[in-house]
Amino acid sequence: MLRKIRVTLAVIFFILITLLFLDFTGLAHKYLGWMAKIQFLPAVLSLNVIIICALVLLTIVFGRIYCSVICPLGVMQDIFGWMGKKAKKNRYTYSKAKNWLRYTVLGIFILALVLGIASLVALLAPYSSYGRIAQNLLSPIYLWGNNALAYFAERADSYTFYHKDVWIRSLPTFIVAVASIVILFVLAFRNGRTYCNTICPVGTVLGTLSRFSIFRPAIDKSKCVNCSLCVKNCKASCIDIKNHKIDYSRCVVCGDCISKCKKDAISYTSKRYAENGINEGQEKRTANTEKVSEEGMGRRSFIATASVLAASAAVAKAQDKLTDGGFAPIVPKEVIKRETEIVPPGAVGLGHLTSHCTGCQLCVAACPNKVLRPSSDLMTLMQPRSSYESGFCRPECTKCSEVCPAGAIKKIGREEKSSIQIGHAVWDASLCLPMVDNVTCGNCGRHCPTGAIEMVAVDPDNEKGPQFPVVDESKCIGCGACEYVCPARPLSAIYVEGHQQHKLI
Repeated sequence: MLRKIRVTLAVIFFILITLLFLDFTGLAHKYLGWMAKIQFLPAVLSLNVIIICALVLLTIVFGRIYCSVICPLGVMQDIFGWMGKKAKKNRYTYSKAKNWLRYTVLGIFILALVLGIASLVALLAPYSSYGRIAQNLLSPIYLWGNNALAYFAERADSYTFYHKDVWIRSLPTFIVAVASIVILFVLAFRNGRTYCNTICPVGTVLGTLSRFSIFRPAIDKSKCVNCSLCVKNCKASCIDIKNHKIDYSRCVVCGDCISKCKKDAISYTSKRYAENGINEGQEKRTANTEKVSEEGMGRRSFIATASVLAASAAVAKAQDKLTDGGFAPIVPKEVIKRETEIVPPGAVGLGHLTSHCTGCQLCVAACPNKVLRPSSDLMTLMQPRSSYESGFCRPECTKCSEVCPAGAIKKIGREEKSSIQIGHAVWDASLCLPMVDNVTCGNCGRHCPTGAIEMVAVDPDNEKGPQFPVVDESKCIGCGACEYVCPARPLSAIYVEGHQQHKLI
């Protein structure tokens, strides 16, 4: 029963949290956004004391249930492990804990957090690892399926579905995502929870707490016949059958050992009973009675706690044209090399984003304007950066601030966003069409939402002739509308330089 409950809850959590990275309508974030906020590292970085305390309490009472139910990377490894068990039954063996490696990686992780080495944090954090896998590998498959439905629906005069572009936002991040899932698949397929119990810093922290868990699996020596079925099915490799001991710092309370034991020698019971009742060899009838009672209480408490945690934390098609009017080919814009990178409104500045962002890609997946993409810089790898080749940051859109679970992008309102200056526009006369080709344009001035661009005649004596833009930096908020609509190719004649620190104007 314990295993069935765990599997059911894990499947529900896994599917719903995956929808956060796949859904492009905004509905998933409206109803399921809390599932990202109850992930351990985002809760720590956002200083969400309530969630942190709830997860700590959950671990101390029931063990590492977080790792087997709430953590999407953990559940994904269980899926890979299940595939491995299908290929070869009873494939696992007991191995001693590699504590020197676990705590060394944890120390490096904490040091990276303190020093602001965001790329290392993003590589090691489990939620971030799953986020880049979902956003870079699962999202394209989901969108291709949506586009196929949109294709057939359109031909049936239905617009229930609409086309969405599928594109790689960052090649380095895509490569990291592929490498991550390959490594995790090999490790989990062959050895179950190797990554969780040797590399994952969150697993190490929760494993330290779970040593003191009140409820835990326990082996009854009087019933055990040393068949080793529990060992051969333990994905955490934490059952020492020779000494009838379980390493609770590595046990993820999956219930596989209990379901495999044919002698009912393993039960999910209280720490006191496990240490006293069984080990002291109490009367068999008394032991069985107490075991049934404690098992029932453990299962009911498991359901209740998981439910309380979930409750407390409680849709114009626009395809890109390849030709201008069907005649001249359109040359794609190149990414501009900015002196200061642009980070989204609500991020406060580059420093704040770097120190709080886990690189989970949730904001990148949620951005409806195709502005956010993962950074390719080594120190801030996979953290969000704004770029305006495919769209601009609309003043009325606050999606990224609404979905960020770690507080790296603080939640802001539409009015506040319209007054946050994240950068300013810069004009390059050598690329501007009115200056180079003596033609009339004015796109940047017409589309500036804050009126920060004034068009001035190139020839003062000819007011109706070509005009060039003059930027009022005190009004510009750095939204990138001017850069996006600029017809100059391959580089825009007007572009945005980011600000280290954002300010209100």
